[in-house]
Amino acid sequence: MSNKEVKAALKSARDAIRNKEYKEALKHCKAVLKQEKNNYNAWVFIGLAAAELEQPDQAKGAYKKAIELEPNHLLAWQGLANLYEKPNQIDVKGDLADVYQKLLELYESGDKQKWCDVCNKLVELYHQEKKYLEVAETWQKLIRMKQEEGAEKAELHQLWKKMIQLLKDSTRNQDNKTGQLLLTAFEHALNSTDTVPGEDHQNLYKDFIQCLSKFPHEVARLEKACHDMMALYPTMSYPLEVLCLHFVHSGTLSEKALHCFSRLLEMDASSGPGIIGFGIKCLKEKKYKEAVESLTEGLQKTNQCPAAWHYLAEAQMKIHEHRNAVLSCNQALEALGTPEGPNLRWKNLALQLKAETLIKIADADAAEEAIKALEQIVDASSDPVVSALRGQAYLKKGLMDQASKISQELLLSHPDLAEAHALEGFIHYSQKNYEKAEKSFLNAIEKKAGTAEYHQYLGLTYWFMSDETRKDKGKALTQFLKAAKLDSYLGSAFCYLGNYYRDIAGDKSRARGCYKKAFELDETDEESGTAAVNLSVELGDMDTALSILNKVTGKARPGTAKWAWLHRGLYYLRTGQPSQAVADLQAALRADPQDSNCWESLGEAYLNRGSYSTALKSFRKASELNPGLVYSIYRAAALEQILGKYENAIATYQQILKKTENYVPALKG
Repeated sequence: MSNKEVKAALKSARDAIRNKEYKEALKHCKAVLKQEKNNYNAWVFIGLAAAELEQPDQAKGAYKKAIELEPNHLLAWQGLANLYEKPNQIDVKGDLADVYQKLLELYESGDKQKWCDVCNKLVELYHQEKKYLEVAETWQKLIRMKQEEGAEKAELHQLWKKMIQLLKDSTRNQDNKTGQLLLTAFEHALNSTDTVPGEDHQNLYKDFIQCLSKFPHEVARLEKACHDMMALYPTMSYPLEVLCLHFVHSGTLSEKALHCFSRLLEMDASSGPGIIGFGIKCLKEKKYKEAVESLTEGLQKTNQCPAAWHYLAEAQMKIHEHRNAVLSCNQALEALGTPEGPNLRWKNLALQLKAETLIKIADADAAEEAIKALEQIVDASSDPVVSALRGQAYLKKGLMDQASKISQELLLSHPDLAEAHALEGFIHYSQKNYEKAEKSFLNAIEKKAGTAEYHQYLGLTYWFMSDETRKDKGKALTQFLKAAKLDSYLGSAFCYLGNYYRDIAGDKSRARGCYKKAFELDETDEESGTAAVNLSVELGDMDTALSILNKVTGKARPGTAKWAWLHRGLYYLRTGQPSQAVADLQAALRADPQDSNCWESLGEAYLNRGSYSTALKSFRKASELNPGLVYSIYRAAALEQILGKYENAIATYQQILKKTENYVPALKG
């Protein structure tokens, strides 16, 4: 075949392709290749025809052969790109990216529009693959090309905004180079905005600051951006809110942070981050109740702030709201998700605080949960304080051997650690080895004198050690006073002070004050509540007694606070108010239906009210529960007599006299 015939065959192949006669085109090309096996155009036409005939492997082979022959000719590269772009092509995205890269190289010195089209396609491909660094670098090349061509400021602004849009999900990967390119795009977009100040510019600034807040190492840049935005938009609270949350998360309470909190609250008194900041300030100033109130209010408005939940748990722990503190720790952990970097520190802190709080709840289930929390702390084994907590959790769960093992190891490895001596003290105390416990708690106090719990336990050790140490003012009393001074929310210290003043010093008035304080701190403390009421009655102060009882019964759920209902019911019974007595004694029985004395008192209340049949049932129930209650049996007989059931009454009187021959009321009956 002559040169002229080759040209004619190629023309026929081109015409056949134009007419969609792809098989015919392949015949012409094969004829050419028999003559000239390295004919570039013939290979390109084969690639094109095979692709249309859905023979992708043959098409790919043909294009690659053409590229081998002429690496810098466009046609084969364009054909290969078209082939890979077909929807039926799978696992070719990497190859397609390489083809686009070559096309960019070939178009660079020529057709700028086609270069831009391919560049857009390449960026889209990288974006689908989540290759954000490649997206950023390629898009920057596009912007540079536009700048060299003298593009308008408005067009460049849109391109920078598009780059931000493309990279907005990249912050999850925390890739530093991509992050820097994203931040650069923000800065360029902000600088190229037409109207400043203006809505578009304001929204961009907000997005920029939000983006900066996701990069822990960009603190200085974040602070600068917030201050710059505040200067431009002085009535907007957003940059201040971000800055406040940044300070909250950093865990440091500098003058700068305090100024930021107060400035935000001046601007917007209902701002969540501002209220959270004020709550943290209260916590640091040891105003724990105010801290709980502010942090709770702030978190209702800004709930995705793990550090704030941790601070709330800390404040709740300080006022011994242990169950609420556990819930707050759980909220902190939920908000953190699967953390890394600085968030990992907050996770460890939340888990440790949760474990400390659960140990204070002091039941086996809480102890088990505490052990699980401690197991999740990263590098927990290297922290002796965490080990001491684990020892306490084992002790609360009743696993004495494990607790003792940790205690011995800690005393050997960290002899100066207060928590190690305290753990040893808790173990001795639980075994009633009070002399050894005393020594351990004294050692713990020597290392860490400001811990109320150590003084409290040393006081309890002296209380149970002997009559001498209980009565010695320098022993139990002194330690309880120190514990109460160090922790004014420690209700149990005030309860034991009440015990001392009542049982040892015989000072009812001071004892009543201590019990009242203990009960105000912990309204679930029945012992303190009951003692405060009884002493108030003994001191003739019924108003105080009733105010305590009214407060408890006013808040009590059905089936709870038996002691308060019972005490108030007996008061009403004594003061001739039988209907009120009936209502309160019934409420007490809902909490404990097996209390025979309560049934007897209820019978008395019904009797005083004139409800004889119901009174009879109550006295019978009391004697069923406790056959030794002679008074209830007698009252039942007397009521049977009143109701005209004489045979029953006689039988019941005889029953009493069998047990108690000289029981005069029964003889009279």
